[in-house]
Amino acid sequence: MKGRVLIVAGSDSGGGAGIQADIKTVTALGGFAMTAVTALTAQNTLGVHGVVGIEPAFIRQQIEVVMDDLGVDAIKTGMLHSSPVIEAVAGAIRDLAPETPLVVDPVMVAKGGAPLLEPQAIATLRDMLLPLATVVTPNLPEAGVLLGRDISDADGMADAAEALLGFGPRAALLKGGHLEGDTVLDLLASGGAGPVRWTAAKIDTRHTHGTGCTLASAVAAGLAQGLKLEPAVARAREYVRGAILAAPGYGAGNGPLNHAYRFDRA
Repeated sequence: MKGRVLIVAGSDSGGGAGIQADIKTVTALGGFAMTAVTALTAQNTLGVHGVVGIEPAFIRQQIEVVMDDLGVDAIKTGMLHSSPVIEAVAGAIRDLAPETPLVVDPVMVAKGGAPLLEPQAIATLRDMLLPLATVVTPNLPEAGVLLGRDISDADGMADAAEALLGFGPRAALLKGGHLEGDTVLDLLASGGAGPVRWTAAKIDTRHTHGTGCTLASAVAAGLAQGLKLEPAVARAREYVRGAILAAPGYGAGNGPLNHAYRFDRA
């Protein structure tokens, strides 16, 4: 077991996304998952039915005690639902682990449409957390909110991925699953000659709950294990695709992936 990943995110009682998906992903990829829980959700494949937030001071305490005793090789953030929570998490990372690779998944809306980030917290996320990030991993709607624009095609994706770097992250992985068409395009911008592009055929399925959490955690596991960002993203995409194809078919709504399917970590 190699690569200690601290996951700072909310819990999904249905097991498909959030902390549960993060732990499964990191474990499946051979890493060691640790957590600082930011919120509890009553959630299943049909949607989010309730949210209970955790006090920001206790979120920071979780981060502190884990780092002090167990150490950390990478950090992944997910659901940070309010400005005080974001401020506490950003402050802890800045004070305790400023050089540790940080993957920021800017979770804003659940798959079923429930808001998971207070509107007034968007600026806090953009201004306080993104400058600390090794990579930020928004989908197109999340990137659109961060940038204040609609992103509707591949050219717009490339411009948006580069524009996200203006908020301070060292790289931006823009996920194109919301684009129309039969092909999925993902772009990784890091200020070089141009973004790295990956394409794949879309999978026709409703079992995609937790794909964003899973991808970000898979990237964090790769960074914790010493991979460079581009191969970490490539491996993460392969893992997520396999987990979708192996989905168990549970639930009446947006079903979960199969995080435990056989995956060659090499």
